[in-house]
Amino acid sequence: MGLPPFALGLLVALATLALDQATKLGLLFLADLPLHQPLVLAPFAQLVVVWNRGVSYGLLQQDGELGRWLLVAVSVLASAALTVWMARAETRLVAGSLGLIVGGAVGNAIDRVVYGAVFDFVHLHGGGWSWYVFNVADAAIVFGVVGLLYDGLWIERRDAEPGRGA
Repeated sequence: MGLPPFALGLLVALATLALDQATKLGLLFLADLPLHQPLVLAPFAQLVVVWNRGVSYGLLQQDGELGRWLLVAVSVLASAALTVWMARAETRLVAGSLGLIVGGAVGNAIDRVVYGAVFDFVHLHGGGWSWYVFNVADAAIVFGVVGLLYDGLWIERRDAEPGRGA
């Protein structure tokens, strides 16, 4: 039977937050990535240190304290609103997807509070192509949004097809 949607969402949020913070702390303080970068994982992947003072993909860069704390406030408010949505979610997919987003948002907010910027470290590249540097929280947010899109676009459409009733 499994966990109810809200309990699953909270568990996913906590696991996401823990994994995000563990990777960041491990790379910063155990592996000492700032001194040993780039750490090449594969011909197309490396670990580097990038301090992101903006939002996703480096947009809206904030150099001052006001911008930093505004981004923290937006993250906290968004996380609270998404947690309310998660509490009302009727499916495990929606609750789990929201948990990924909440865990990622809180993880990045913690970085902003502690370091003044978000620690990004995964760099994918190859053949002259380079993706934005990201972290576990960013990946979780993307997968959470994909889960919500899947639920909203495909599952609802499938359930609305003639012959399939609620």
